[in-house]
Amino acid sequence: MSLDWPSCRNVRDLGGLIRSDNLDQLGPDGLAAFAAAGVSRIVDVRDAWECERFPSPFATDPRWLNVPLNEPGDPSIGSDDLLVQYRALIDNYPHRFGRALIAIAEAPPGPVVVACHAGRDRTGLVVALTLAAIGVPAETIAADYAIAPPHTPASADTMLAILAQLDIADYLVAAGLTSNHLAALRNRLSVGSSHQQAPSADAR
Repeated sequence: MSLDWPSCRNVRDLGGLIRSDNLDQLGPDGLAAFAAAGVSRIVDVRDAWECERFPSPFATDPRWLNVPLNEPGDPSIGSDDLLVQYRALIDNYPHRFGRALIAIAEAPPGPVVVACHAGRDRTGLVVALTLAAIGVPAETIAADYAIAPPHTPASADTMLAILAQLDIADYLVAAGLTSNHLAALRNRLSVGSSHQQAPSADAR
């Protein structure tokens, strides 16, 4: 479900998990809309330099957690081919993705926001791994990933290829998630509150 957070252009609610582009864009109306969502945690997966150059309005808020997903300057991340770039991120930094998913799993009750610069690549991968962890079909995950504004086009085939190459159960264990974390993710995203329910494992 798309959300109207003025000045942000790539925000939607997956049922307790909200994906967003850079929150530094939020003006007064956007901040009011954000406040109305009742967010309990913000997982900002941008690099430290991005957080310094484009500071989050929540940087001093205890809800905000910065979990950079890669090492700046890593040459394997610089490919123009998104499939190559995504695969390098996932292969090189499993524990960083694990930290992001654990932050979602251990958040207090309420929606969790995952945000990066454009809300497509790093956010898309964290969201995809989270949905895969709770059994959402790859086609449904890829369809969500492909919903993007014109300035950040996304192809479902890219995400389908990533998920096809990944043994999600083994990856999550290697990334540091426990069975309790997985249960918490399922509970957070599958048991509805006042928010739209996450894409279900039965969705087609």
